[in-house]
Amino acid sequence: MERLCWAAGLLMWTLLRIVTPSEGDTEVLCVLMESCILPCSFQSSGDDVIHWIKIAGELRVHSFYNRQNQFAHQNQHFRGRTSLFQDQISRGNASLLLTGVEVQDQGRYKCFISTIRGNKDSFINLKVDASVSKVSIDQVGNRITCSSNWIYPEPELTWSTSPPSNMSLQNTTTVQQTEQQLYNISSSLILSDSDTDLIYSCTVRTRTSSRRATWRQISVISASSSESTIPCSASNTSLTSFSLLWRFNHTQTIVDQTRTNVTFAVSEEWRQHVKAVSESGSLTLQDLSSKQEGVYTCELSNSEETHLTDILLRIEKGGNTTVKAIVTAVLISLLLSVLMAVLVHNRKETKDINVNLHLTGSDNN
Repeated sequence: MERLCWAAGLLMWTLLRIVTPSEGDTEVLCVLMESCILPCSFQSSGDDVIHWIKIAGELRVHSFYNRQNQFAHQNQHFRGRTSLFQDQISRGNASLLLTGVEVQDQGRYKCFISTIRGNKDSFINLKVDASVSKVSIDQVGNRITCSSNWIYPEPELTWSTSPPSNMSLQNTTTVQQTEQQLYNISSSLILSDSDTDLIYSCTVRTRTSSRRATWRQISVISASSSESTIPCSASNTSLTSFSLLWRFNHTQTIVDQTRTNVTFAVSEEWRQHVKAVSESGSLTLQDLSSKQEGVYTCELSNSEETHLTDILLRIEKGGNTTVKAIVTAVLISLLLSVLMAVLVHNRKETKDINVNLHLTGSDNN
């Protein structure tokens, strides 16, 4: 019976579409892995037939008749991912709710409605978008690499410098598509030895989204072992509008602070060394040794851009006195004081003995 109803519905749609003009396509942009509504409206008569079909391949997306959903002939790709607003069908709402949107869902859909008043079809052009969510920049030697993953549709990547440079930015860009039909993009740039004060910017964009990452070449600062502050020079605003991440040698996380969390999270390995983080993101460290010499990266991010600054930290030898050195000096001073006291005491005793011997010898004479 269900098969007959389905066939009758399709036959009726095929015949009547010749005399019933179709409406123009409605374009709907859906976000990857989120829910999306494909709109469709009509005049209900109380015993309505609704068929949603994906035109490419004539895939059966969702059907409703006999006042209930019909899943017997639903295409496997849409199984468990579609629903109608059943409490609103009587008011003429045949919109389809599609959950867990995938790139494969992109395409043209038709909403076929059959009532006692006649038949109607509407066309929906569904487009999928996976926004550029993060752009990363890494440095190895004289090469910096900008990359971003899990994007749709295919993005483009451009380089620029601040201030603008006359040199040609020679880069190599590769684009790969995953099994999920998403795009990964990566571009490498050779740094110039002559322009050491440039800020390099990498922008990745699609038809609906754009994100930029900036990177400064390494600056070198010297620090004392007792306490030192490393500036996050890319910051022009407070952390209320940025998320903060400090890394050591590009791999170890030191501090992680989100915009929604005023306090910062310090990794266990760095807990004894992190003293404070300022409102501008500067990092104050304490009790340092040669193990903490290396590259510190300050990363500031918001919804539109990421700023990275690399700082090479060198620990000064013979700088400020450490606690251990102070304790050692005090102990040595105390020891020397004790030795001096003993020597003075011994000299006094020796002098007293000599005086007594002298007096004794005089009495005998």
